[in-house]
Amino acid sequence: MNLQNKVAIVTGAASGLGLATCKGLAAAGAKVVGFDLDQTKLDEALGADMSGIAVDVSDEASVRAGVERVLEMHAAVHVAVNCAGILGPSKTISKGQLFPSELWNRVLGVNLTGTFNVIRYAALAMTANEPDESGERGVIINTSSGAARQGQMGQAAYSASKAGVIGMTLPIARDLADHAIRVVSIAPGLFESGMSAGMPQKVSDGLLEKMLFPRRMGRPEEFAGLVRHIVENAYLNAMTIDIDCGMR
Repeated sequence: MNLQNKVAIVTGAASGLGLATCKGLAAAGAKVVGFDLDQTKLDEALGADMSGIAVDVSDEASVRAGVERVLEMHAAVHVAVNCAGILGPSKTISKGQLFPSELWNRVLGVNLTGTFNVIRYAALAMTANEPDESGERGVIINTSSGAARQGQMGQAAYSASKAGVIGMTLPIARDLADHAIRVVSIAPGLFESGMSAGMPQKVSDGLLEKMLFPRRMGRPEEFAGLVRHIVENAYLNAMTIDIDCGMR
């Protein structure tokens, strides 16, 4: 899909991978609308060239209202990129205390249910698009994680939520194939972001040791570059792409 003048929704847009994705898609000519919780932070991050709407992806009504607002603004949705996510670290049992149920529900509510909420409403909007020159109506990109397959201590909820993103990618791609909508997920490794900034130095150093060349954290613009490639390469569908520098 050629991004020129296409309408793209990006969640988690106020920082990190989401913000880099907004900038990358806008640079390619897309009309970008970012979703995040805080309108003030969105406005500061996106500036005058992009739009932001305060949306809680874990709240279906909020997502519905956000997508409806995008349709009012631009009359279409062509691309949706799910970058919103939270970590929620906690051991299953720690100092005699159980993993809090409310934390489990919150992590899955944002990372998994929130992703599915955006998929559903964005896909519904995409079905109204006229097919482009390659015959497609839309592209949906989700963010999983290397933790989906190899989670670290304290990542039970996070790993479960990100494994769910991988698990639903193929069936949703099959569901939407008749509508000419592609669905691809990305599983990033250790990237420079708010999540990694809160990681203990000992943990991040251990993960870096598992990487191949170049042995460093990924840069948000490298994630954004992969997003753009997925949108522009019409033969990528129904898959999860690792971008982790071989971290295992």
